[in-house]
Amino acid sequence: MTAISYQLYGSRNWPLADTLSMLAEAGYKHVEGYGALFAQAPSLAEDLRAAGLSMPTLHYGLDDLERDPQAAVDLGRAVGAEAIFAPMLQAPDRPVDPVGWQAFAARLVAAGRPLQEAGFVFGWHNHDFELIDLGDGVMPLDIIAGAAPELKLELDLGWTARAGHDPVAMVERFAGQIHAAHIKDVAPAGACTDEDGWADVGHGMVTWVPVHAALQKAGVRRYVIEHDNPSDHRRCARRSLATVQAF
Repeated sequence: MTAISYQLYGSRNWPLADTLSMLAEAGYKHVEGYGALFAQAPSLAEDLRAAGLSMPTLHYGLDDLERDPQAAVDLGRAVGAEAIFAPMLQAPDRPVDPVGWQAFAARLVAAGRPLQEAGFVFGWHNHDFELIDLGDGVMPLDIIAGAAPELKLELDLGWTARAGHDPVAMVERFAGQIHAAHIKDVAPAGACTDEDGWADVGHGMVTWVPVHAALQKAGVRRYVIEHDNPSDHRRCARRSLATVQAF
C-alpha cells in the first residue's frame, strides 16, 4: 500500500486547526510538517492526535539540525515521524561547482548521523537548483545521492518537471535512494499565475500514470501531495487526493 500525505506548507495561510480538520474530512491520514510550523504550533503532537492524523515525515532546516540535533530527534519522536528531510538552501548558500557540492554533500552526511543513530531516515528534498548540469551531465543531486547510501532523497517531481527534466527518468536515475516523493503538478505556461504556476495534482502538465509506475517499480511507497501556493487549499487537497487515489 502506498501511503499518501499532505505537505502542510501549502496551507500556511490558513489556521492550523482548521487545516487539520479539513484534511481529515477530505480523507487524509498523514501530513508532512515544515520548519516554521514547529515554532508556531507548540501543541502540534496533540493537535495531530485530535484530528486523527500522523506526521511520518517532516522538513527540518539544516542549520537548525546542525545546531541542535536532539531537538530534531525529540520533535520527530513526538509526532511519530520515520523520516526527516533537510529541505532547502537559500540562493547565497548554494555551491556553484562540483567541489562545492561535494563539500555540501559531506555536510549532509555528517548532519544526518545523529538522526540515523536515533532511528530516523534522513535525506534531502530537492528544488530545481540541484538539477542543473555542472558539466559532463553531472547534477548536484547526483553528488548528494552519491555521498552515502544511507543519505536518502525525497524527490520533488514538480520541481523536477519545472527544471525541464522527465520525472520518470529522474525516478529511474535515483531509484535506489528515494524514500518519499513529492507529488506536485505544474500548470501550463501562463496559467495559474496567482498560484505561482503550480496546479492541483492531475490538473497540470505532468503525466502521472508512468510516473506512478516508475515510483512503484523503485519501491517508493510514500507520496506527499504538495502545492506551494494554492488559492483554495480545500479544493487543492481534495482534487489532488482524488487524482493520487486513482493512480
